[in-house]
Formats: sequence, structure tokens, C-alpha cells
Amino acid sequence: MKLLLVEDQAMLRQLLAAACQEALPTATVLSAQSGLEALALCRDEQPDLVLLDLDLPDGDGLDLVPKLRAVVPGLKIIVISAGITESTLHRSQGVAVEGFVDKNKRAFEVLREALKSVLNGRSYFCATTQSLRSSMKADPKLFSKILSDREIELLAFFGQGMSNEDIGERLELRPNTVRNHRQNVMTKLGLNSSTQLIRYALDKGFTRLQR
Repeated sequence: MKLLLVEDQAMLRQLLAAACQEALPTATVLSAQSGLEALALCRDEQPDLVLLDLDLPDGDGLDLVPKLRAVVPGLKIIVISAGITESTLHRSQGVAVEGFVDKNKRAFEVLREALKSVLNGRSYFCATTQSLRSSMKADPKLFSKILSDREIELLAFFGQGMSNEDIGERLELRPNTVRNHRQNVMTKLGLNSSTQLIRYALDKGFTRLQR
């Protein structure tokens, strides 16, 4: 089998590759440091499984998932992340990844468990993810329960402090439409200012501070 590791930090990429090779001695372990490189390798090598970091230099890993599966139908994907947030978990469920590993929690031990589970046809979600999923399920004010899909999409742009005009141009929406969505989001979430809206987007993981 072939496994593709997508991680931009060189030292961590080497360590993860060694851990994958130890867990799967007969596998061919490939590596990429960007989304574009990962797509090219998927087209050429047709891997069976991808281990995918979310914070890539040329984009968000979860945005890459459907593109990878478009070139490798049935591809299994395990996400690895050092920052599991409510937004990240919500989006990972939306693109139906097979596994989720927290880099901060005995990463190599968890990684071996995840690889074996997913390759045996099961899903694997680490303890951090399971705990967060439970708290989200119990929260009646969770964004996914009170906001529309469009409003959830716009939260990432609101969190970046973008103007209604800039967001409208990006998404081909009228500025007044964006303004109405912004007000509706703030009302539903009980927020009173743009500063609070930006903070909410950061706290929930819709917006990440630039490295």
C-alpha cells in the first residue's frame, strides 16, 4: 500500500514518516509539504491513505480533502492537528474524514492506533475530538444549530475583519446582503460589536492567527 503524509514542517514530517513506516513496515511512505504537492503526488501515485495536516502554507487542509478525493476516489484521510476547534471538527464531519489525531496527545501512539483502525475499515477519532464532539452535542447554542450554512461560511470572513464590500466581491454577493447576514449572525449569537464577532470566530476556530 501507499501512504501520503502532508505536513509542511520538515522535522515533524520526518518524525511522522518514521512513525508511519514503523507502524506499516511494508508500506511505501510518500511525503508532501504543501497542498499543491499533495495533489500532484495523488495524481501520480494514487495512495491508499493520506495523513493530512490542516495548517498548510498554501491553504487549509480541510479545503484540500474534496480535491484529493476527486483524483483518488475512495481515498481514506486521517487529519492531524495541534489545534482542534469546534469549527474544525464541524468541517471535518462535513467532508467525512476517516480519522482525527491530536498532535499534542501522545501523537505517535495515537497515530499507530489511527492507522490500524482506518486501514481495517473503521473510523478513528482521538479522545480530544470525542470530548469536544460531546460538548458540542450538548450545547444548545452551538453555531451549527442556530446559524444557516451561509452564515457559518461567512463567519470565517467576518473573523478576518473584512468589510461587507470585500466579502461581497469575494463571494459574488451584494454588500447589503452581506451586511444583513452579519447582523443576523451577531443577533443569533448574542454579540454586540464587530470586535466580539472577530473574537468569537477566533475562539471557535473559524479564523486562525497567521503564523
